[in-house]
Amino acid sequence: MANEATERAPGCSAQLVGFDFASKREFALGVGELEAAFERQNFVWIDVTFSDVDATRAWLTELGLISDDVIDEALTREAATQLSRYDQYLHFVVSECHLVGRALELERIDCVVAARFLLTIHRHGASCLDAVRKNYPQDFQRFAKTPSFLIYELWDQLAESYILVQRALEERVDELRIRLVQRADDEAFNRVAELGSDLLNFRKVLLPARTVLQDLGTRRSLFLSSTTQPFLMNLVGTVEHVQQELLVDRDILAGALELQMSLVAHRTNKVMRKLTVVSMIFLPLTFLCGVYGMNFRNLPELEWRHGYALFWFTAGAIAVLVGWLCRRAKLW
Repeated sequence: MANEATERAPGCSAQLVGFDFASKREFALGVGELEAAFERQNFVWIDVTFSDVDATRAWLTELGLISDDVIDEALTREAATQLSRYDQYLHFVVSECHLVGRALELERIDCVVAARFLLTIHRHGASCLDAVRKNYPQDFQRFAKTPSFLIYELWDQLAESYILVQRALEERVDELRIRLVQRADDEAFNRVAELGSDLLNFRKVLLPARTVLQDLGTRRSLFLSSTTQPFLMNLVGTVEHVQQELLVDRDILAGALELQMSLVAHRTNKVMRKLTVVSMIFLPLTFLCGVYGMNFRNLPELEWRHGYALFWFTAGAIAVLVGWLCRRAKLW
């Protein structure tokens, strides 16, 4: 944005933009102008992208806006949505989700909201924050009355990203469902396992996100306008809807897998029934072969002229009879 200033520091960069809600004016400023902006009762959004933990820790400590504990947590912890309340500010963590190929990746974004500033900290580029930068100028001019509108803008973009991820996962579920029915192989089962893991991980993101969002939307705070809270509660419904759709996707995937297992079991049963018929036919024939294969001299049929023909007639009659009985019993 034209009204943003970018500050370069060792191991990180910061984009700063100031807001004057009385005159509906936004303006660029540097880190050295923060104190003057605070004295003028302006609100400042500071977005920090870091690559080096130690250098960024030193820069944030020198900035002096948040405590060392919050700095360490923001720079070293894994992505996990949570909310902490302090006397001087609110600190909440959100997890941005996006799909890279077939892998679900999470990006931790720490947000610190105080009376005069919003500080966002993240390691890599955050698409939801880019969307906030793109969309907030119009909302700021038309609707915004308090700095809390930035919190709503952030959660609105997060909810939109959750919807997009859920739709992408839904397409993968439908693709795998068709593949399991038509042509199941080892790769298909591996992809089912991967997708099941992604669905579970995504659910682990949505559950705390809903809890934090509901807390922000219901519990009063000095740093969050009461006029913004009803809009945050509307987003709670959006996140709940995504959760329900995710559960449906998981049920569909489980149903497709169970159907495939049932088809495999059915095909196995058909093969076993055929093998059973063959065994039933050859079992009495094996008995006859065993009898006439014994090394006894007193076997009258061996000396009889028509003994060989009688053996084959008996064997054929038994095979036909057993086959007819199996057919009648619908074994094949």
